[in-house]
Amino acid sequence: MDFNNITKAHFEALLLIVGADYVSIDEEQLVEYGHDETEDFSFPPEVLVKPASTEQISDILKLANEENLPVTPIGARTGLSGGALSIHGGIGLSLERLNKILEIDEKNLQATVEPAVITQVFHNECKEKGLFYPPDPSSWGSCFIGGNLAYNSGGPKAVKYGVTKDYVLNLEVVLPNGDIIWTGANVLKNSTGYNLTQLMVGSEGTLGIITKAVFRLIPYPKHILTLLVPFDSPESACEAVSSVFRAGLTPCAMEFMERDALEWTIPYVDDFNIDVPDNVKAHLLIEVDGNELDSLYKECEQISEIMLEHGSSEVLFADDSTQKDALWKLRRRVGEAVKSHSIYKEEDTVVPRYEMPKLLAGVKEIGSRYGFKSVCYGHVGDGNLHVNIVKGEMSNEDWNNKLTDGIREIFELTKKLGGTISGEHGIGYVQKGYLDIVFNEAELNIQKGVKQLFDPNGILNPGKVFE
Repeated sequence: MDFNNITKAHFEALLLIVGADYVSIDEEQLVEYGHDETEDFSFPPEVLVKPASTEQISDILKLANEENLPVTPIGARTGLSGGALSIHGGIGLSLERLNKILEIDEKNLQATVEPAVITQVFHNECKEKGLFYPPDPSSWGSCFIGGNLAYNSGGPKAVKYGVTKDYVLNLEVVLPNGDIIWTGANVLKNSTGYNLTQLMVGSEGTLGIITKAVFRLIPYPKHILTLLVPFDSPESACEAVSSVFRAGLTPCAMEFMERDALEWTIPYVDDFNIDVPDNVKAHLLIEVDGNELDSLYKECEQISEIMLEHGSSEVLFADDSTQKDALWKLRRRVGEAVKSHSIYKEEDTVVPRYEMPKLLAGVKEIGSRYGFKSVCYGHVGDGNLHVNIVKGEMSNEDWNNKLTDGIREIFELTKKLGGTISGEHGIGYVQKGYLDIVFNEAELNIQKGVKQLFDPNGILNPGKVFE
């Protein structure tokens, strides 16, 4: 699709909408807003705009739609699929000024927030009132709620509590033509018309701009117990996961880390003081939570028995909050550690949890044939394995020309095992070439038709999801 370039007239119109302090064509700032955490890509917008209200966003999109200007919504830029990259230049629409928690309704267990609220900040504000917002992606200390909505983010707690979509009641959205709508109602049950709320969640900023979200909340659990379980085989660790759930147990978190993930990340965590013997090849990080401490101890005993049956030599309990925090800091910083270690690509596979050992073994076998190393970790409790493909000693020619074939084989294996090619990172810019693996032509055409209905001129986040 061909778009118009930003002209002086467009720039002046944007100045009138948001004010001179919030429109920029400074090259350094454009470059800063032209990347996220996806590899080393850089696609700066032609102009950066920072609106402060739904009405300003509406006016910006009306202008863009009339003038055929591409608009890329930009949040905290923590994404891993290139969703915030201004592939076609145009307007970079930063949502950072919409950063208020508008209300926490303790009577109805609901909250209304703007999209630039940091996820951990929202979590902590709810916790202070005894309420719980469970979604907690690894970047929760910096990522925005709006990005979580755009990509239906999950995190470690998803195994018990679900992902972002499971807590959304209603959304205020600005459509590509500037119309402002609410997608649902602030109620727990709603069968009135099509479910536009769930359509918007996970739409990656391609159908509309979310400007307010109403979430349901739940009471915060009183107690949390944390276990670290070493294994001498990554496959054995994955096999143990399914056994826990088949025994009728539901941990609130169940995370997997390969040895390389641990070794590369430990230097980033000052207060991690747990020894990792040479025979340990993987760890499971497991948490249980609830209101009855005796019941939780009994659940931990049952989980420990299952771990030992699957080959673990011991089960380590986090002795105090300091040790527990160190374990979670370790898990949350794995991606950062891998990225600093080498050039890499991160894939976000998800399969039924019983198939995890086959997926892990298959990834290693494919890597050995193509000559790349992989470092794997992720939310094994819900079958979500993050595969970090590390360049290491792989030649530039093979990295640039053959790696895509290896990634395609990983995705084909994932599909064969009953899974799909993204659990929480989205498709964005980097995965759109692989959608044919999981969707046939009719399925793709339905999704493209939805995009065409909402955004007939294709101005909103172009270059994402579909080729």
